[in-house]
Amino acid sequence: MTEGLQLRDLNGSDPDAIAAAFQRIGWLKPPAQFHRYLAEQASRTRTCWVADLSGAFAGYVTVNWKPEYPLFAEQSIPEIQDLNVLPSFRRRGIGTALLDHAEAQIARVSASAGISVGLHPGYNAAQRLYGKRGYIPDGQGVTYRGSHVHEGQQVVVDDDLLLHLIKRVLR
Repeated sequence: MTEGLQLRDLNGSDPDAIAAAFQRIGWLKPPAQFHRYLAEQASRTRTCWVADLSGAFAGYVTVNWKPEYPLFAEQSIPEIQDLNVLPSFRRRGIGTALLDHAEAQIARVSASAGISVGLHPGYNAAQRLYGKRGYIPDGQGVTYRGSHVHEGQQVVVDDDLLLHLIKRVLR
């Protein structure tokens, strides 16, 4: 693991600080999102881990223990969601450490981990990373805003066009 990297649970002092860090780079991640994560963490439907590098916020990842995507829900496959590392902290192993931690936690309760990835170029690095980590498409095609896309259907290529992937994790 990267020297000086600490992974910890999201806590009540994080929402404003995390939102401000993303606001500084022009990304909209409002405090309400992280307050919702805290509430879901309290109800045990989601866990959020924060990465601090030498005391500075660097990124986070969540696991949704009760995903809405039908295949994951039907097969009780926890879904890794919302992996984000601030650009100034990328290429230092932080995303890998967050994914390693999330997968290890999932392996305690499931033989598989799910993850979804956008299909536009903004997700190129994530697509490569997930493939290198052994995630493969679930065989159900892509979804747009929660519904499967059918042959010939036209959709907008934005953050809502997703490919869903599965990886076997060791128990």
